[in-house]
Amino acid sequence: MPTIWRHIVKTIVVVGATGLQGRAVTAQLLADGWQVRAVTRDPDAAAARALAQAGAELARAEMDNLASLIAAAEGAYGLFSVQPTVGSPGTPAGFTAEDEVRWGRNVADAAHAAGVRHLVYASLAGAGRHNTEKLPSNTINKWRIEQHITRLGLPATFLRPVSFMENYTGSYHLHDGTVATAFAADVPQQIMAVDDVGAFAALAFAQPGEWIGRAVDLAGDELTPRQIAAAISEGVGRPLPYVQIPIEAIAQLGAEFAYAYTWLNERGYRADVAFTRALHPGLMDLRTWLQRTGAAQIAGFLAAQDTAEQDR
Repeated sequence: MPTIWRHIVKTIVVVGATGLQGRAVTAQLLADGWQVRAVTRDPDAAAARALAQAGAELARAEMDNLASLIAAAEGAYGLFSVQPTVGSPGTPAGFTAEDEVRWGRNVADAAHAAGVRHLVYASLAGAGRHNTEKLPSNTINKWRIEQHITRLGLPATFLRPVSFMENYTGSYHLHDGTVATAFAADVPQQIMAVDDVGAFAALAFAQPGEWIGRAVDLAGDELTPRQIAAAISEGVGRPLPYVQIPIEAIAQLGAEFAYAYTWLNERGYRADVAFTRALHPGLMDLRTWLQRTGAAQIAGFLAAQDTAEQDR
Protein backbone atom coordinates (compact mmCIF):
# COMPACT_ATOMS: atom_id res chain seq x y z
CA MET A 1 0.00 0.00 0.00
CA PRO A 2 1.43 3.43 -0.87
CA THR A 3 2.62 5.36 2.17
CA ILE A 4 0.15 8.19 1.61
CA TRP A 5 -2.78 5.79 1.84
CA ARG A 6 -1.51 4.38 5.10
CA HIS A 7 -1.92 7.84 6.59
CA ILE A 8 -5.35 8.53 5.08
CA VAL A 9 -7.06 5.16 5.28
CA LYS A 10 -8.16 4.08 8.71
CA THR A 11 -10.39 1.06 8.32
CA ILE A 12 -11.62 -1.46 5.78
CA VAL A 13 -14.77 -3.33 6.80
CA VAL A 14 -14.89 -6.98 5.72
CA VAL A 15 -18.38 -8.46 5.54
CA GLY A 16 -18.36 -12.24 5.49
CA ALA A 17 -15.02 -12.11 7.27
CA THR A 18 -15.15 -15.65 8.68
CA GLY A 19 -15.89 -17.22 5.29
CA LEU A 20 -13.38 -18.49 2.74
CA GLN A 21 -12.99 -15.24 0.80
CA GLY A 22 -13.42 -13.02 3.84
CA ARG A 23 -10.58 -14.71 5.72
CA ALA A 24 -8.27 -14.36 2.72
CA VAL A 25 -9.13 -10.69 2.27
CA THR A 26 -8.74 -9.95 5.98
CA ALA A 27 -5.34 -11.65 6.09
CA GLN A 28 -4.03 -9.74 3.07
CA LEU A 29 -5.32 -6.37 4.26
CA LEU A 30 -3.77 -6.87 7.71
CA ALA A 31 -0.49 -7.92 6.10
CA ASP A 32 -0.55 -4.74 4.00
CA GLY A 33 -1.01 -2.54 7.06
CA TRP A 34 -4.71 -1.70 6.88
CA GLN A 35 -6.94 -1.63 9.92
CA VAL A 36 -9.64 -4.24 9.42
CA ARG A 37 -13.08 -4.37 10.99
CA ALA A 38 -14.35 -7.93 10.60
CA VAL A 39 -18.12 -8.25 10.57
CA THR A 40 -19.56 -11.40 12.12
CA ARG A 41 -22.86 -12.47 13.61
CA ASP A 42 -21.02 -14.33 16.40
CA PRO A 43 -17.85 -12.66 17.73
CA ASP A 44 -17.41 -15.55 20.17
CA ALA A 45 -17.08 -18.17 17.43
CA ALA A 46 -13.66 -19.73 16.95
CA ALA A 47 -13.27 -18.31 13.45
CA ALA A 48 -14.05 -14.79 14.67
CA ARG A 49 -11.66 -15.09 17.62
CA ALA A 50 -8.92 -16.16 15.21
CA LEU A 51 -9.45 -12.95 13.21
CA ALA A 52 -9.24 -10.90 16.40
CA GLN A 53 -6.00 -12.64 17.38
CA ALA A 54 -4.61 -11.78 13.94
CA GLY A 55 -5.31 -8.11 14.60
CA ALA A 56 -8.80 -7.45 13.26
CA GLU A 57 -11.44 -5.49 15.15
CA LEU A 58 -14.67 -7.46 15.46
CA ALA A 59 -18.10 -5.95 14.78
CA ARG A 60 -21.33 -7.82 15.39
CA ALA A 61 -23.99 -7.47 12.69
CA GLU A 62 -26.82 -9.42 11.13
CA MET A 63 -27.30 -9.48 7.37
CA ASP A 64 -31.04 -8.89 7.75
CA ASN A 65 -30.53 -6.01 10.21
CA LEU A 66 -29.66 -2.92 8.19
CA ALA A 67 -29.06 -0.78 11.28
CA SER A 68 -26.41 -3.19 12.56
CA LEU A 69 -24.69 -3.18 9.16
CA ILE A 70 -24.68 0.63 9.04
CA ALA A 71 -23.19 0.74 12.54
CA ALA A 72 -20.46 -1.69 11.47
CA ALA A 73 -19.62 0.46 8.44
CA GLU A 74 -19.61 3.85 10.16
CA GLY A 75 -16.34 5.72 9.87
CA ALA A 76 -14.75 3.22 7.49
CA TYR A 77 -12.99 4.17 4.28
CA GLY A 78 -13.70 0.93 2.42
CA LEU A 79 -15.83 -2.19 2.59
CA PHE A 80 -15.38 -5.66 1.13
CA SER A 81 -18.66 -7.50 0.57
CA VAL A 82 -19.21 -11.20 -0.11
CA GLN A 83 -22.32 -13.32 0.39
CA PRO A 84 -22.77 -17.09 0.45
CA THR A 85 -24.62 -18.82 -2.35
CA VAL A 86 -27.18 -21.58 -1.99
CA GLY A 87 -25.39 -24.71 -0.84
CA SER A 88 -22.43 -22.87 0.67
CA PRO A 89 -21.15 -24.33 3.97
CA GLY A 90 -22.53 -22.61 7.05
CA THR A 91 -25.58 -21.04 5.44
CA PRO A 92 -28.77 -21.10 7.52
CA ALA A 93 -31.31 -23.85 6.89
CA GLY A 94 -33.58 -22.87 4.02
CA PHE A 95 -31.17 -20.24 2.70
CA THR A 96 -32.36 -19.17 -0.77
CA ALA A 97 -31.18 -17.15 -3.75
CA GLU A 98 -33.43 -14.30 -2.65
CA ASP A 99 -31.70 -14.32 0.74
CA GLU A 100 -28.33 -13.91 -0.98
CA VAL A 101 -29.57 -11.00 -3.07
CA ARG A 102 -31.23 -9.31 -0.08
CA TRP A 103 -28.08 -9.65 2.02
CA GLY A 104 -25.92 -8.22 -0.74
CA ARG A 105 -28.26 -5.30 -1.24
CA ASN A 106 -28.41 -4.66 2.50
CA VAL A 107 -24.63 -4.45 2.70
CA ALA A 108 -24.57 -2.03 -0.24
CA ASP A 109 -27.28 0.09 1.40
CA ALA A 110 -25.27 0.15 4.62
CA ALA A 111 -22.11 1.21 2.77
CA HIS A 112 -24.08 3.97 1.07
CA ALA A 113 -25.66 5.18 4.31
CA ALA A 114 -22.31 5.18 6.12
CA GLY A 115 -20.56 7.11 3.37
CA VAL A 116 -18.07 4.38 2.51
CA ARG A 117 -15.68 5.67 -0.17
CA HIS A 118 -14.86 2.37 -1.88
CA LEU A 119 -16.90 -0.84 -1.98
CA VAL A 120 -15.23 -3.97 -3.34
CA TYR A 121 -17.84 -6.62 -4.12
CA ALA A 122 -16.98 -10.28 -4.69
CA SER A 123 -19.18 -11.30 -7.61
CA LEU A 124 -18.68 -14.24 -9.98
CA ALA A 125 -17.06 -14.65 -13.39
CA GLY A 126 -19.57 -14.48 -16.21
CA ALA A 127 -21.90 -12.02 -14.48
CA GLY A 128 -21.25 -9.47 -17.20
CA ARG A 129 -22.81 -11.75 -19.82
CA HIS A 130 -26.33 -11.43 -18.40
CA ASN A 131 -27.67 -9.76 -21.54
CA THR A 132 -26.31 -12.34 -23.98
CA GLU A 133 -27.06 -15.76 -22.50
CA LYS A 134 -28.94 -17.65 -19.82
CA LEU A 135 -26.72 -17.77 -16.75
CA PRO A 136 -26.77 -20.13 -13.76
CA SER A 137 -28.81 -18.77 -10.87
CA ASN A 138 -25.79 -18.16 -8.63
CA THR A 139 -24.29 -15.92 -11.32
CA ILE A 140 -27.57 -14.08 -11.83
CA ASN A 141 -27.79 -13.44 -8.07
CA LYS A 142 -24.38 -11.77 -8.14
CA TRP A 143 -25.33 -9.67 -11.16
CA ARG A 144 -28.50 -8.48 -9.39
CA ILE A 145 -26.39 -7.30 -6.45
CA GLU A 146 -23.98 -5.59 -8.84
CA GLN A 147 -26.92 -3.76 -10.42
CA HIS A 148 -28.12 -2.53 -7.04
CA ILE A 149 -24.65 -1.22 -6.17
CA THR A 150 -24.55 0.59 -9.53
CA ARG A 151 -27.98 2.12 -8.98
CA LEU A 152 -26.85 3.50 -5.62
CA GLY A 153 -23.96 5.25 -7.34
CA LEU A 154 -21.42 3.74 -4.94
CA PRO A 155 -17.74 4.02 -5.87
CA ALA A 156 -17.21 0.32 -6.40
CA THR A 157 -15.07 -2.45 -7.82
CA PHE A 158 -16.57 -5.77 -8.91
CA LEU A 159 -14.16 -8.69 -8.58
CA ARG A 160 -15.50 -11.69 -10.48
CA PRO A 161 -13.49 -14.82 -9.57
CA VAL A 162 -14.02 -18.24 -11.11
CA SER A 163 -14.32 -21.45 -9.02
CA PHE A 164 -11.82 -21.90 -6.22
CA MET A 165 -8.99 -24.41 -6.00
CA GLU A 166 -10.04 -24.84 -2.37
CA ASN A 167 -13.09 -26.77 -3.61
CA TYR A 168 -10.63 -29.65 -4.13
CA THR A 169 -9.51 -29.77 -0.48
CA GLY A 170 -12.49 -31.57 1.01
CA SER A 171 -15.69 -33.50 0.46
CA TYR A 172 -16.98 -31.06 -2.16
CA HIS A 173 -14.81 -32.71 -4.85
CA LEU A 174 -12.95 -35.52 -3.02
CA HIS A 175 -14.86 -38.81 -2.65
CA ASP A 176 -13.71 -42.35 -1.89
CA GLY A 177 -10.13 -41.87 -3.03
CA THR A 178 -11.07 -40.01 -6.20
CA VAL A 179 -11.54 -36.52 -7.54
CA ALA A 180 -15.23 -36.59 -8.44
CA THR A 181 -17.29 -33.83 -10.06
CA ALA A 182 -19.91 -33.48 -12.78
CA PHE A 183 -17.44 -31.67 -15.04
CA ALA A 184 -16.75 -33.35 -18.37
CA ALA A 185 -13.37 -35.05 -17.98
CA ASP A 186 -11.63 -33.34 -20.90
CA VAL A 187 -13.33 -29.92 -20.91
CA PRO A 188 -11.00 -27.24 -19.45
CA GLN A 189 -12.29 -25.62 -16.27
CA GLN A 190 -11.06 -22.33 -14.83
CA ILE A 191 -9.96 -22.16 -11.19
CA MET A 192 -8.12 -19.78 -8.87
CA ALA A 193 -6.71 -19.71 -5.36
CA VAL A 194 -8.86 -17.85 -2.85
CA ASP A 195 -5.77 -16.08 -1.47
CA ASP A 196 -5.53 -14.31 -4.81
CA VAL A 197 -8.96 -12.78 -4.21
CA GLY A 198 -7.40 -11.29 -1.10
CA ALA A 199 -4.53 -9.97 -3.19
CA PHE A 200 -6.90 -8.35 -5.71
CA ALA A 201 -9.07 -6.81 -3.01
CA ALA A 202 -6.00 -5.28 -1.35
CA LEU A 203 -4.79 -4.05 -4.74
CA ALA A 204 -8.13 -2.40 -5.44
CA PHE A 205 -8.24 -0.63 -2.08
CA ALA A 206 -4.62 0.53 -2.42
CA GLN A 207 -5.16 1.89 -5.95
CA PRO A 208 -8.70 3.34 -5.98
CA GLY A 209 -8.01 5.58 -8.95
CA GLU A 210 -7.29 2.53 -11.08
CA TRP A 211 -9.94 0.20 -9.67
CA ILE A 212 -13.09 2.16 -8.86
CA GLY A 213 -15.56 1.59 -11.67
CA ARG A 214 -13.96 -1.67 -12.85
CA ALA A 215 -15.53 -5.13 -13.16
CA VAL A 216 -12.93 -7.82 -13.78
CA ASP A 217 -13.28 -11.57 -14.32
CA LEU A 218 -10.41 -13.37 -12.56
CA ALA A 219 -8.87 -16.81 -13.15
CA GLY A 220 -5.57 -18.35 -12.06
CA ASP A 221 -5.43 -21.49 -14.18
CA GLU A 222 -7.34 -23.47 -16.81
CA LEU A 223 -7.10 -27.27 -16.77
CA THR A 224 -9.26 -30.26 -17.57
CA PRO A 225 -10.57 -32.24 -14.59
CA ARG A 226 -8.22 -35.09 -15.56
CA GLN A 227 -5.28 -32.69 -15.43
CA ILE A 228 -6.46 -31.30 -12.09
CA ALA A 229 -6.71 -34.82 -10.64
CA ALA A 230 -3.25 -35.68 -11.97
CA ALA A 231 -1.71 -32.55 -10.46
CA ILE A 232 -3.37 -33.24 -7.10
CA SER A 233 -2.20 -36.86 -7.20
CA GLU A 234 1.36 -35.73 -7.84
CA GLY A 235 1.11 -33.06 -5.14
CA VAL A 236 -0.02 -35.43 -2.40
CA GLY A 237 1.96 -38.44 -3.61
CA ARG A 238 -1.14 -40.60 -3.85
CA PRO A 239 -3.24 -41.63 -6.86
CA LEU A 240 -6.59 -39.84 -6.98
CA PRO A 241 -8.19 -40.73 -10.32
CA TYR A 242 -10.85 -38.53 -11.86
CA VAL A 243 -14.44 -39.80 -11.79
CA GLN A 244 -17.20 -37.95 -13.64
CA ILE A 245 -20.51 -37.85 -11.74
CA PRO A 246 -23.49 -38.21 -14.13
CA ILE A 247 -25.39 -34.97 -14.54
CA GLU A 248 -28.56 -36.94 -13.76
CA ALA A 249 -27.27 -37.53 -10.24
CA ILE A 250 -26.68 -33.79 -9.80
CA ALA A 251 -30.18 -33.07 -11.12
CA GLN A 252 -31.61 -35.07 -8.22
CA LEU A 253 -30.14 -32.39 -5.93
CA GLY A 254 -31.79 -29.65 -7.95
CA ALA A 255 -32.28 -28.48 -11.51
CA GLU A 256 -30.27 -25.31 -10.90
CA PHE A 257 -27.23 -27.30 -9.73
CA ALA A 258 -27.44 -29.43 -12.86
CA TYR A 259 -27.75 -26.40 -15.10
CA ALA A 260 -24.70 -24.78 -13.47
CA TYR A 261 -22.55 -27.81 -14.31
CA THR A 262 -23.99 -28.02 -17.82
CA TRP A 263 -23.24 -24.32 -18.36
CA LEU A 264 -19.65 -24.78 -17.16
CA ASN A 265 -19.22 -27.77 -19.48
CA GLU A 266 -20.70 -26.03 -22.51
CA ARG A 267 -19.94 -22.31 -22.07
CA GLY A 268 -17.73 -21.80 -19.03
CA TYR A 269 -16.46 -18.71 -17.25
CA ARG A 270 -14.17 -17.51 -20.06
CA ALA A 271 -11.98 -15.32 -17.87
CA ASP A 272 -8.58 -14.30 -19.27
CA VAL A 273 -5.83 -16.00 -17.23
CA ALA A 274 -3.01 -14.05 -18.92
CA PHE A 275 -4.79 -10.74 -18.28
CA THR A 276 -5.41 -11.72 -14.65
CA ARG A 277 -1.70 -12.50 -14.23
CA ALA A 278 -0.72 -9.18 -15.84
CA LEU A 279 -2.78 -7.40 -13.18
CA HIS A 280 -1.28 -9.52 -10.39
CA PRO A 281 2.04 -11.14 -11.39
CA GLY A 282 2.05 -13.21 -8.20
CA LEU A 283 -1.10 -15.07 -9.31
CA MET A 284 -0.95 -18.77 -8.41
CA ASP A 285 -1.52 -21.55 -10.90
CA LEU A 286 -2.68 -24.93 -9.59
CA ARG A 287 0.79 -26.39 -9.11
CA THR A 288 2.00 -23.33 -7.23
CA TRP A 289 -1.05 -23.41 -4.97
CA LEU A 290 -0.53 -27.12 -4.32
CA GLN A 291 3.10 -26.50 -3.37
CA ARG A 292 2.26 -23.61 -1.05
CA THR A 293 -0.87 -24.73 0.78
CA GLY A 294 -3.16 -26.96 -1.28
CA ALA A 295 -1.35 -30.30 -1.06
CA ALA A 296 -1.06 -30.00 2.72
CA GLN A 297 -4.77 -29.23 3.04
CA ILE A 298 -5.73 -32.15 0.81
CA ALA A 299 -3.36 -34.53 2.59
CA GLY A 300 -4.85 -33.52 5.92
CA PHE A 301 -8.37 -34.19 4.68
CA LEU A 302 -7.40 -37.57 3.23
CA ALA A 303 -5.61 -38.57 6.45
CA ALA A 304 -8.68 -37.69 8.48
CA GLN A 305 -10.80 -39.77 6.12
CA ASP A 306 -8.42 -42.70 6.43
CA THR A 307 -8.54 -42.49 10.22
CA ALA A 308 -12.34 -42.36 10.23
CA GLU A 309 -12.45 -45.37 7.94
CA GLN A 310 -10.15 -47.35 10.22
CA ASP A 311 -12.28 -46.49 13.25
CA ARG A 312 -15.44 -47.88 11.70
